[in-house]
Amino acid sequence: MTTTKSNSTSPELFFPSTIADIVRRSAGRFRDDVAIEFGDRTWTYARLDAAVTAVARELKELGATKGDRVAAYGKNSDLYALLYLGCARAGLIHVPVNYQLKNDELDYILDNSGAGIVFGDADLIDAVTATPVGAGLEVRDFSTLLEAATATDIAPAAAGEFDVVDTDVAQLLYTSGTTSAPKGAVMTHRALLHEYMSSLMSLDFSADDRVVHALPLYHSAQMHVFLIPLLSVGAHNIIVPAPVPGQLLALFEEREINSFFAAPTVWVALANSPELETRNLDSLRKAYYGASIMPGPVLKKLRERLPKLGFYNCFGQSEMGPLCTVLRPEEHDEYPSSAGRAVMFVETRVVDGEGKDLPAGELGEILYRSPQLCEGYWNKPEATAEAFDDGWFHSGDLVKMDQRGFVEVIDRVKDVINTGGVLVASRQVEDAIFELPQVAEVAVVGVADAKWIEAITAFVVIKADQDELTEADVIAHVKDRLAGFKVPKRVAFVPELPKNSAGKILKRDLRDA
Repeated sequence: MTTTKSNSTSPELFFPSTIADIVRRSAGRFRDDVAIEFGDRTWTYARLDAAVTAVARELKELGATKGDRVAAYGKNSDLYALLYLGCARAGLIHVPVNYQLKNDELDYILDNSGAGIVFGDADLIDAVTATPVGAGLEVRDFSTLLEAATATDIAPAAAGEFDVVDTDVAQLLYTSGTTSAPKGAVMTHRALLHEYMSSLMSLDFSADDRVVHALPLYHSAQMHVFLIPLLSVGAHNIIVPAPVPGQLLALFEEREINSFFAAPTVWVALANSPELETRNLDSLRKAYYGASIMPGPVLKKLRERLPKLGFYNCFGQSEMGPLCTVLRPEEHDEYPSSAGRAVMFVETRVVDGEGKDLPAGELGEILYRSPQLCEGYWNKPEATAEAFDDGWFHSGDLVKMDQRGFVEVIDRVKDVINTGGVLVASRQVEDAIFELPQVAEVAVVGVADAKWIEAITAFVVIKADQDELTEADVIAHVKDRLAGFKVPKRVAFVPELPKNSAGKILKRDLRDA
């Protein structure tokens, strides 16, 4: 048999693979299948691909050129997803902005990113133009994209029309800023494509999935762990504006949803909903949780109520795109408190305060090395130098890792409480308080104290239909379960816990309060 040796240096044998290519390839394989639903609008894969091209052209018509930053300031919608994919196709840098930010917080991100164009929801645009930076920008309503996206005569992208390669920056992914000012993680197409592959390899996505996307698409988990990887396999994606428990449970039943991701705070609300017991949820097969630590008692209740539902613990952070580790359903019984093992393209180390590797089972900070990793922080060289160490990224998470690589997350470094010189993980105290049947939500923080350095303080939300609970009740309950130095010095009952729109509890706000 005669073989022909290829010329490995021939440029025509190489072509970049970018984020927008995911949709183009899916359109070739799943042309008339539903890609995205939002309200009364439905996009097949073929229509979605054409719409992405139309949005990319619309952005260029506005004067945007390769590398320009385009900010997205809105709630979940099909148009939000189209803007992200349109930016990717046009070679522009997408800047997702938490729609709850306003005034100085919003102005900070617009200024730091150097965005030239902002797309916002109609009811949010005034918040942009009210800021000093936003007032000088090109500000558009998301709905202005709809006419271009729904045109019937969209020509396919011509060869060379969009000059984009996988090393180009695709997104400035701002950290949630729960402990400090947000930092823009510089994510390339290549980094995010690796993250999408890690998600596909660990989370069992398929074309048969009917998925609800309820967490904000500005958040890296909903966009990058779920929506875009699911588009790559031909899944049916339903986008909703917000995670309202009753509406979600009704949707699961009516549309026979089989896959859903939410932050633990949303799963807590679902677990506490009376409709959890009355709705037919037999179609649900894959449940994903992440973005913060899931309370053990809540997960136990959900697994007992829905025994056929497989739970996946997804752990990571924005700088990694964000998925780092996954605990699969079949691993939950053996490792109930674990966040799983590293995904395909992630390597991990656990180190002490001096950066020395620790033996298996010892407590330390987890470090990551990966092609998923961001290039650094936008316009923040000092923060970049502090977080990166010889190719390894310092996560700020305290963990224990066993011989098989299973990671147990103890706490965020900044959430560990120093009480009287002894370190206490806030999660352990929270789990103990969650055992009380009256408790709907709880967050434990360390508050500056002259005697204790930090006094353990619990903020508790009581279920509406439960009996009264007192500070003495909570303290006595924890004292029965944990060492004395872990018992809260104070318990405050509050109507709700402060959260960002991704469902993360803002512990810095509780400390300030």
